[in-house]
Formats: sequence, C-alpha cells, structure tokens
Amino acid sequence: MSHFVILLGGDLSPTPRLRDQVAGARAIAADSGIRHAEALGLDPELWTGDFDSVDEGLRGRFERIPTEIFPAEKDMTDGEIAVEAALARGATSLVLAGAFGGRRADHAFLHLAAAIRLAEGGMPVVLSSGDQEGRPLLTGDAAFDFPDGTLFSILGFTPLTGLTVRGAKWPLDGAAVPFGSSLTISNEVRGALSITLGEGRALLVAHFAEPAGA
Repeated sequence: MSHFVILLGGDLSPTPRLRDQVAGARAIAADSGIRHAEALGLDPELWTGDFDSVDEGLRGRFERIPTEIFPAEKDMTDGEIAVEAALARGATSLVLAGAFGGRRADHAFLHLAAAIRLAEGGMPVVLSSGDQEGRPLLTGDAAFDFPDGTLFSILGFTPLTGLTVRGAKWPLDGAAVPFGSSLTISNEVRGALSITLGEGRALLVAHFAEPAGA
C-alpha cells in the first residue's frame, strides 16, 4: 500500500486531523504547494510543475528536493502532473492537501472534479485544507467519522437521485436533487453521518472551522 500526499497551492491549516491523515505518507509537491511541507512534517520525494508561482526564497529553502520542471505552456495543471507522478509510483490512496482556496478558482474547481474522476477509477481520495475536507460521493453507501455538529454540504456535479442522508440535522430519504439545487447546502452532523446515493456524482465538503449555521 502506498499512501501519497499531493501538496497543492491552496489554503492549508495543519490541523491534528490533517496531520493524522498524512502521517507516514509519501509526498509530492506541485509548484507553490511545497510551502506546506514543513507545516505537515513532510519531506517530498519530488517537486514538480512549471514553477511559475515559486520565488527564490522557496527554491532556496527546498533546494534539496528533486525537481521535475515543465514548461508554462502545457496541457496539464501542476496538480495533475503531481497526481500522475504519484500514480506512476504506485499510489493506492491520495490526500490532496491545499486543494481549496488559493489564487485560482479554476484550479480549485479542477481539484474537486479530479477527485471525483479518481474515485470513479477506484482510487480512495481526500481533499483537505485542514479546516475543510472533501470526499467524493459515488453510487452506493458511505459512512463518515466527522465530529458531531460538523457543518457539511453535498455539491452535486450531476443531478442526484436516491439520495439518503442519515445522522444529520436535516435528513433525506431517497431524494431527487436537481443539478444546481441548494437543497443539500449547509447541513449539520448529528451522530454518525452516512449517505446513500442511487445515481449521480457529488462531493461532500465538511467545514470544521465554521460555527453551526454559518
């Protein structure tokens, strides 16, 4: 089993939960995501991307890390390149750390979509900023270990059918959720959260730092 962490350029808080999720993992940094390595106690085995967001200070701090530099004009994002490098090294599970926020909303969206694509291919994947955590939802049953009171939303990437949510302030039973609906935004964990999805693709996003009702 090869558990990999991909260090991305978005926001990150080194929370105890995130530290536990990356403990003992192999790490690959994508461009400016290298800045999260020290906070998480990681020593990346590769630093890759086009380095367009890397200043000389970062280069100096991490000059010991092997690099693989790509041209700025390319047909993959730095994050995709890092994920492909992890897969080539035999990754069997992934944490995309720093997947939320950052300067580029388009890149952040791609991280969410890429996580669903990876999950469809059988790859266990978690997206995290420490304060927020994302889990792909595919057809079938899923259970989660989020603390009681955790705020969460289900973001539908397609229309959803047969959506059942248990262990939540606002449960659902076999609901149909149109694409773009706000029905599944801002729910709250009540006990043990479990979700069943009949058809569709979605992402569950848990917000650990926000108060209930925010």
